[in-house]
Amino acid sequence: MGLSHAERKLVKRDKEMVPTILVRAMFVLCLCVLIIVAYARLTDRPLSAMPPSEAEVPAVHERTIRIFGEMDGSARVLDADGNLIADFGPDEGGFVAGIYRVLERERGAVGLDASEPIRLVRFSDGRIGLRDDHTDFRAELFGFGADNEAVFARLLEE
Repeated sequence: MGLSHAERKLVKRDKEMVPTILVRAMFVLCLCVLIIVAYARLTDRPLSAMPPSEAEVPAVHERTIRIFGEMDGSARVLDADGNLIADFGPDEGGFVAGIYRVLERERGAVGLDASEPIRLVRFSDGRIGLRDDHTDFRAELFGFGADNEAVFARLLEE
């Protein structure tokens, strides 16, 4: 039983939508990336796009904070003693609440509560970052935009 005229047109159209050469090129690209990554891992090539460590660029100011975030975007930030530093509403605390959700995931993997203290650090080169001593989590806040970095910069001063 053969294909109808309409079915043959659909088969022809489908072949034209993704040319075979493009599929082969994507496969070759993926294979090249796999080879490059495997070579880098097998030869212990150092990570070159990482920001400098605390040993290379020392911290000039540090504050221990506790972050509490809600799914609606609101968030509260407390100091190590439990005093309120900032209370963000749903329209202004989205990034801070997002950081809380990341901490929930990272710390949940090792059986810790997300509200454990985290270090907020300003480095001598001006960068601001978050460092979690309980997990390997570290975030360079400049990578999230100037406005989001400014939120945490204000937390360092308050």
